[in-house]
Amino acid sequence: MCGIIGYTGFREVIPVLIESLKRLEYRGYDSAGIAYLFNNKIEIIKKKGRIEDLKNLIEKYDVAAHIGIGHTRWATHGKPSDKNAHPHLNSNNSIAIVHNGIIENYKILKERLLKQGIKFLSETDTEVIVHLINFYLKNNDLENAIVKTIKELKGSFALAIISLKEKEKIFVCRYHSPLVIGIGKGENFVASDIPAILNYTNNFIFLDDGEYAVITQNNVDVKNFKGKLISKKVEQVNWDVMMAEKLHYKHFMLKEIYEQPEVIKRLINTYINYETNEIIFNNFENFDKLIPSIKKIDIVACGTSFHSAIIGKLYLEDFANIPVEVDIGSEYRYRKNIIKEDTLLITISQSGETADTLASLRKFKEKNNNKTLTICNVFGSSLARDSDFVIFTEAGPEIGVASTKAYTAQIFCLLLLSLYIGFKKNRLNKTFIKNAIQNIHKIPMIMEKVLKQKEKIYNIAIKYYKFLNFLFLGRYYNYPTALEGALKLKEISYIHAEGYAAGEMKHGPIALIDDKMPVVIIAVKDSVYEKVVSNIEEVKARQGIIILVLNENDKKLKHFADEFIEVPLINDYLSPLITIIPLQLLAYEIANKLGCDVDKPRNLAKSVTVE
Repeated sequence: MCGIIGYTGFREVIPVLIESLKRLEYRGYDSAGIAYLFNNKIEIIKKKGRIEDLKNLIEKYDVAAHIGIGHTRWATHGKPSDKNAHPHLNSNNSIAIVHNGIIENYKILKERLLKQGIKFLSETDTEVIVHLINFYLKNNDLENAIVKTIKELKGSFALAIISLKEKEKIFVCRYHSPLVIGIGKGENFVASDIPAILNYTNNFIFLDDGEYAVITQNNVDVKNFKGKLISKKVEQVNWDVMMAEKLHYKHFMLKEIYEQPEVIKRLINTYINYETNEIIFNNFENFDKLIPSIKKIDIVACGTSFHSAIIGKLYLEDFANIPVEVDIGSEYRYRKNIIKEDTLLITISQSGETADTLASLRKFKEKNNNKTLTICNVFGSSLARDSDFVIFTEAGPEIGVASTKAYTAQIFCLLLLSLYIGFKKNRLNKTFIKNAIQNIHKIPMIMEKVLKQKEKIYNIAIKYYKFLNFLFLGRYYNYPTALEGALKLKEISYIHAEGYAAGEMKHGPIALIDDKMPVVIIAVKDSVYEKVVSNIEEVKARQGIIILVLNENDKKLKHFADEFIEVPLINDYLSPLITIIPLQLLAYEIANKLGCDVDKPRNLAKSVTVE
């Protein structure tokens, strides 16, 4: 989950590295560092803490260097410290390396190197790599030494390497960890994620697993691990650099909450043809042929994407009449899955690089020839390239660690996919699709209306931000909303919060309810409304503090509530797109009031690319 940046070109390298690292900080912020070539030396500056701490340290350096690498760390091996910060050097300071991933056999390799008399300065697995390269350099040129080294590594890695041996080159390698190459004019870049270098280029080469590249100011050669040259297409990404800017918002998370209406508008314009009342996905001709044979669907995801997957299950079962199992990636990949030939796998990931989800997809493909579909936000990501079919969520860069706009975009894409399959299977007729599209068209406007309640939600947050525990309850389409609301609160405020299916409250959680327990309940008028009313009465009887998300003018429930947030009445299946917004804002306002670092919550990183 660390962030890597590299640059070679006509610009001064230090400002490029620092600016790009700031854009990568959501990938990890335990420590940061840079290495650059200058005056026939590799200079290293690194420090425990945030990028701003590194920037303050670097301000005294006025160096006209033009090639270098940088790193922001999410600690795995070795605690956050100056010595464990990247980059790492070999014994004679002639090679510098940065690394994202985990080397599973590093202890074996380290023992071997220790016997050679090599001294280690850090507790990291990464330092093994640079010493191993140096070891092979005795009888090889640098490129061959790197290739010999990476063939010995087990685990996952994205690497960027500079050396005094080849002063004009950056060597990069990829295996189960993301890495992209940015192509400029008279300059080239490497980064873990696209947003890091969007302000310099929107032209990219996407490395595949088992590939490495030799990058100079004017050239990029890509090869496989056997050293064979590979022709790679330069692809253009349509993200705008302003999408990755905070603008006038205090935090990226708040900006991304407010971007949700625009994201849904973009998805509507991308996937819906209003003239014909059709849902249209690109390159789905072969998928249409596959639909009649699909008898079961597995959906695999992690974190927030797992919550959208549960909603996807309901959509697919309701509209397409296909049985669906939803699994967490870290469980699915290790279970003894019974996969029949008529099973479709759907994977969901904002980044398209989530390690457990990606491993689940690869396991699925190893076992059979069944087809796979991914829903993700990042063009060129591993899941997008490894899947047979892709639906992009078109959310633009999501910088805040706690996902918001990507979540509603995933739900929306799952809804469209379910309607699409249901229509192709003749489960839904043209009139149903036309009416659904008309209702879908209202979503951005309704989202904007809910967002106008920020001040009211702020006042609720002021009352309850000091409480230590929250319970979130919902049913049917809004059970996942309860899960996601609780996750948002605990992620960014560090308040203990649990989400439950409201019908499960009597099976344990009710024991927790007293006058010190705020209970947030999604109670919109849907097919399970009366059941939720019963749950609210049970909470009231036990003196729980009731915070309701309810429909406008619901006089029946308002007298139960200590606090309430109103949302417009909408179809059952569309409500998760709306009811989550007040919970996102509530979590944000509480965390902000507590003085938490909303965009960079402790111990978390945006993209979990290591197991």
